[in-house]
Amino acid sequence: MQEEEKPGPLRVHVTRLEMTAPPKAHMIAPSSLHIALMRVPEIPLPFYRFLYRQVGTRWEWVDRLRMSDETLSQTIHNDRTTITVFYLEGAPAGFYEYHRKDDGITELVHFGLFERALGFGVGKWFLLQGLKAIWSDKPEKVVTETNNLDHPRALQLYQQFGFSPVSTYESEITPLSDAELLAFARKL
Repeated sequence: MQEEEKPGPLRVHVTRLEMTAPPKAHMIAPSSLHIALMRVPEIPLPFYRFLYRQVGTRWEWVDRLRMSDETLSQTIHNDRTTITVFYLEGAPAGFYEYHRKDDGITELVHFGLFERALGFGVGKWFLLQGLKAIWSDKPEKVVTETNNLDHPRALQLYQQFGFSPVSTYESEITPLSDAELLAFARKL
């Protein structure tokens, strides 16, 4: 039996961003599409992993997939974390997640669309809805991170809505191995 080759780490350049005032942009929802946003306070772990995988596969999101059920549940099922699912034409098509910290800072932890939702012109509207939800709690500032593996226009989009880069650093992401992918599929 041949031993599985583990994927090597990918070098990533991470940009940390922050915003200190709510976005000034106003956008109406696209009227030609059936869309909905639904907050999911006690999201089932398999559904969360499905969303995370659908959004994050092409961007090498791996951290939450490597968490045990207990750790993931503690991370996402608490009063400080909010997860909202974006539906397009009746089916899930993306999500955002944010976490309110003790110090008046809220972190936009995850934001993204499924590949099937790209090209409809809903990304900017969806991000704006997430930012409005975050700012409705009146944080002192909102922070997030993006990296060079993210959508090529992610940094530009965040800046368009009022985020400013505050620091950068180098990191590594180790892609999921075939064994990890198989274990993930068994959890669904």
